[in-house]
Amino acid sequence: MTDRLPRIGVLGITQALYDHMIPGITERQAGYAQRVADSLADVCEFVVGPPVKTRQDAEKVMRQFENDDLDGVLVIMLTYGPAMRVARLFNENKLPVCLANIQPEAAVTPAWDMADMTYNQGIHGAQDTANAMVRADRPFDVITEDWQSPAFKEQVDRWARAARAITAWRTLKVGVFGYAMNDMGDIRVDENALLRALGPEISFIAPGDLWRGMSAVPSDAVASLMAWEDANFEVDGQLSNEEREDHARMQLAIENILTDRGYGAYSTHFDAIGEDGRFARLPLAAASTLMSKGYGYGAEGDAMAASMVYAAHQLAGDGHFTEMYAMDFPSESILMSHMGEGNYAVARKDEPVRLIKRSLGIGKLDDPPTFLFRIEPGPATLASLVSLGGERFRMVVSEGEILDSQVLPVLEMPYGQFRPNTGLRQCMNNWLKAGGTHHMAMNMGLHADDWRVFCELAGIEFRAV
Repeated sequence: MTDRLPRIGVLGITQALYDHMIPGITERQAGYAQRVADSLADVCEFVVGPPVKTRQDAEKVMRQFENDDLDGVLVIMLTYGPAMRVARLFNENKLPVCLANIQPEAAVTPAWDMADMTYNQGIHGAQDTANAMVRADRPFDVITEDWQSPAFKEQVDRWARAARAITAWRTLKVGVFGYAMNDMGDIRVDENALLRALGPEISFIAPGDLWRGMSAVPSDAVASLMAWEDANFEVDGQLSNEEREDHARMQLAIENILTDRGYGAYSTHFDAIGEDGRFARLPLAAASTLMSKGYGYGAEGDAMAASMVYAAHQLAGDGHFTEMYAMDFPSESILMSHMGEGNYAVARKDEPVRLIKRSLGIGKLDDPPTFLFRIEPGPATLASLVSLGGERFRMVVSEGEILDSQVLPVLEMPYGQFRPNTGLRQCMNNWLKAGGTHHMAMNMGLHADDWRVFCELAGIEFRAV
C-alpha cells in the first residue's frame, strides 16, 4: 500500500514580460523545471505542468493536478511572477504545497549578464508567492537549497512523503469492530472534529459482520494462508489445525471487509470480540500480518492510533503499533510491547519470527495464535497523536534507539527496548506534560523531521520530547 513513489505536480511560475526582453526564455526555463524533476525521479513521480504566466494558466494547471489525484504541488519560480496571479489559486488549493526557493545556477559569477540575472531571480518571486500563501493562512513547506545538492533531494523527499501521507489521511476510513474500550481516556476523540480537521473518518463495524465474513471464507483460502505462514515463519508445533484455521478465517474475513468497504485502518477491542459470544479467540496474529501489508491498526478501539500507524506507513514505511510497557532505569530505556499485535516487518533479521500458541486471559477466550519477535536494534521513532479538544491536535514525537537488549523468555508478545535520545527521565517527563498517549506508532529510523513537516502541512502542533 506504500510502495509507490509520491506523485507530485510541478507548478513553474513566470510572466510574459520576459518573453519580449529575452526571446526563448520560457522554453529555457521550462527545460530547467524538467531537469529539476528528472534529478528527483528516484524520490518522486512528477507531473511537470507548462510554465504559467497568467491567473488563467495557473488555475488550469492546478485543476489538472487535482483531477490527476496527485499528492502535492512543488512550486518553482522560473522567474519573478506577480503573486496576485496565484493568490486565489493558493487560497482555494487543497493539495500540500512546497515552495522550492531555488534557481538554475548556484553561484553568482562575473560572467553574468542581464539574462542570467533574469534566469536566476526566482528568490523575490518566492517572497511574493509565499506572502500570498501566508495571507491566505494556508500551510506550506519551504526549501531553500542548491537544487543539484543531495540536501535538496533529501528535503524534497521528506516533504513529498509527508504530502503523500497527508493526502492519504484526508480520505482514510478507520473501521472499529464493535466499540472502544470503556473508560480509556486518551484514545477518545470527537469524530466529527477529527474528520473536519485532519480527514480520517471513523466507522463502527458490527462484530456480526466479522462472524458472517468468517463463514464466507473458502477453505482453499484458509489452506493457502496457512501454507504461506509455514513457509515464512517458525510455526509452533503445539498449535492445532483448528486453532490455525480459525485464526486464518478471522484474518481473511477482516481483510475482506477492509478491502470491500475501503478501510485503510482498523481496530478490534478484546471485549467487543469476547463479549459477542460467537468467537473462539482474539485476532491478534491478523493484526500483525495486516500491518505488514500497510493497514493501520490500533488496539482497544483506538482509531487515532490506527490512523497514526497508517500515516507512519505512508510517511516512513513499516508502521508498527506499540505502547510503553515499563521503564528500565539501568539502561535508560523503555520496554515497548503490546498484547500481541505488532508489525513483524520491524523484527530482528537474525532471529526467526515465530507464530506461537500462547495463553491469554484477556477476552476470556481460547488461546490466540500470536506472532512473537524482538524488534530490530537501531534508530527508531515514536509518534503519538493527542486530541486537545475541538479541532486542536498535537503530535508528540521521540527519537531514540532500539537496544540490542536482553531476551525476555517468558514474554509472549513482540517487544524491544527503546532508549530515547533525550534520556529516559527527560523524555518521559516531557511526554507526559505534552499529553502523549499510551498507544503510539513506531518506525525504524530517525523521523522526527518527517513528522514535523507532516504536522506543518496538516495544521497539527508538533512537540519533540
